[in-house]
Amino acid sequence: MTNVALVVKLSARSGMEDEVADFLTGAVDLANDEEGTPVWFALRTDQSTFWIVDAFPGEQERKAHLDGPIAAALMENADRLLSAPPEINEADLLASKTP
Repeated sequence: MTNVALVVKLSARSGMEDEVADFLTGAVDLANDEEGTPVWFALRTDQSTFWIVDAFPGEQERKAHLDGPIAAALMENADRLLSAPPEINEADLLASKTP
């Protein structure tokens, strides 16, 4: 069961849109390796706006994810790839439907 989530907005720097998309596409393997991250989505809503939406059983798993390899890689590359710092929003999960 998932109770908490993250909603992260990423705004790509001009000319880096494809690289941000590639970064997120490759990050799914890291998400699959995280036992405490049963739900993980990388989304694109326009040419330069990307989102990561993930859900966790509890606060401990959410914190582990924020301290994990995906967040570390994102922060290491944020200045180069993004036009603004990632907008990281913690959320309570009210309802979900996943396979």
